[in-house]
Amino acid sequence: MFIIDDLFVSPFFSLLDILQTMALDEMYDTKSIRDDIKENQLLYEVGERSDEEYQQRKQALESQLEMAEQVQEQMRDRMEVKK
Repeated sequence: MFIIDDLFVSPFFSLLDILQTMALDEMYDTKSIRDDIKENQLLYEVGERSDEEYQQRKQALESQLEMAEQVQEQMRDRMEVKK
């Protein structure tokens, strides 16, 4: 019975783990958020964004970046434990 579990159940959970990791990587992509921060700065500098809009967007993006970095740190810790 345990052999059957190892053959059928274990790969299923491994696949779910891989899919979850890929989804989290995409949702919390720090490079993309940093690019958005740069774009926000550029739009402000060329005058397409008001100071208020710039500050609001900057604050939101910085919060998002902080969250993404925390999630990625947790994912790295989790991956180190599994190895």
